[in-house]
Amino acid sequence: MPQCPPITPARLTVSNLGASFPTDDGLVRSVADVSFSIQPGKTTALVGESGSGKSVTSLALMRLLPRSANVQLGGSAAFVTREGRTLDLLRIREREMRALRGNQLAMIFQEPMSSLNPVFPVGEQIAESVRRHQGLGRRAALAHALRMLDLVEIPAAAQRLHAYPHQLSGGMRQRVMIALAMACGPTLLIADEPTTALDVTVQAQILELMRRLQAETGMSILFITHNLGVVAQHADDMVVLYAGRVLESASVRALFARPAHPYTQGLLACLPGKARLPGEPRPRRLFAIRGQAPSPLAPAPGCAFAPRCERALAECSAALPPLSTVRPDWQVRCARVPPEKLA
Repeated sequence: MPQCPPITPARLTVSNLGASFPTDDGLVRSVADVSFSIQPGKTTALVGESGSGKSVTSLALMRLLPRSANVQLGGSAAFVTREGRTLDLLRIREREMRALRGNQLAMIFQEPMSSLNPVFPVGEQIAESVRRHQGLGRRAALAHALRMLDLVEIPAAAQRLHAYPHQLSGGMRQRVMIALAMACGPTLLIADEPTTALDVTVQAQILELMRRLQAETGMSILFITHNLGVVAQHADDMVVLYAGRVLESASVRALFARPAHPYTQGLLACLPGKARLPGEPRPRRLFAIRGQAPSPLAPAPGCAFAPRCERALAECSAALPPLSTVRPDWQVRCARVPPEKLA
């Protein structure tokens, strides 16, 4: 009798994540209800307009939101470690989180110039992470840092090892950030807009580098981006955020071929033909979603996208639609999408 293959647990399972910031004007709910999972060796993309909660989600998972903001976190984030332990990233002690951060859990920040320390050579910054998490001496840690700079294809790596961040180009600094994130062999890499400030040629090189490193190490990637063309080429799954909530999530191929939520349809309609999957027809005219994203300070009682939606019903403004599972790998939050439509 044939045996079923073992079920591999998700590397990260985020459930009902919420992040609110108390202000003098009231509670700002930057992230209200976010749930998704990332499988081992796969890439999940978080997409949405500016202010949808993508970066706050990533910083909450890394526990890097400023303490002075008095952020209120809710939900859970179950992370499976290299050893097979399951830890809730939102509730483990700070000492345990420091042991994970930069080791099994790493992040590439949006702007490397403000993320790298300007007063230390880049080699020393990579070596510091290795010394802390792997217990290497200074000489061995610097040798490892040199190998990492070679790995990310920095030319004349032995010379760049002693260079300061301001002496490197934007593409070089981003490669250093990747080397720093990869130094301890993370099982989960969070990349927050890692190619935003780079030109198209360097962007393609960085994305190809990340793809190669993922294939070699088997790490999972949470990729945060505005660029849906990049998502189409480099991600396996896609989570669409709007006003701090998940409106739709499924595989990239399924969402690009048959988006169900009006917001997802609008995002894809805004793309030029080159950003679509191979074989898809080019749109005759670029589409623009009317209006602006709502303020997180005073959310409306119903669907946050209803005021901008051309297909909104009266019930959309009255109550928030639930996030319905229409398939095991497809979820939609929309009153106009019955489960049988995608079944």
